[in-house]
Amino acid sequence: MEYSQQIVLKNGKTAILRNGVESDGSAVLENFNLTHAETDYLLSYPDEINFDSEKEGQFLKQKAESANEIEIIAFVDGKVAGTAGLDAVGTKYKVRHRAEFGISVGKEYWGLGIGRALLEACIKCAKEAGYAQLELSVVAENVRALALYQKAGFVEYGRNPRGFHSRISGFQEVISMLLAL
Repeated sequence: MEYSQQIVLKNGKTAILRNGVESDGSAVLENFNLTHAETDYLLSYPDEINFDSEKEGQFLKQKAESANEIEIIAFVDGKVAGTAGLDAVGTKYKVRHRAEFGISVGKEYWGLGIGRALLEACIKCAKEAGYAQLELSVVAENVRALALYQKAGFVEYGRNPRGFHSRISGFQEVISMLLAL
């Protein structure tokens, strides 16, 4: 999928949101490592990844060539500020109406509207791809993310009290949410 948009952030700077391409692999991997070290609310830790910038580039290339999946990158001053993406739940008839959403934004850029813009971009892309439902998981104590998702219309459909096992805080409750499109 392809996507491109320019937005003005709350601090007056401009951000460019566009789908990732193969040549973005190194910058996106660097951002991945940064964001996954800055918060304990994401799925993995930087030391758990098993890919390099070349593999990241291939991943971005696959998403750019996909008709129903995408990885959107937010650039501020030419630097990757955050990423968000859509992944098909599956290709079988019973689940092909569903997509999963994931997002990460560098701490330096929190509160500027990048997360909301990436979320809105992914919702738009999910609709264009023909999905009927967008799903996500969020750590219950991540109140800022939870508020963002609720404001966008996501509703809770389940909780797992031991969904994540954090190296820092022990078990974290994970909330499953969905948005009917």
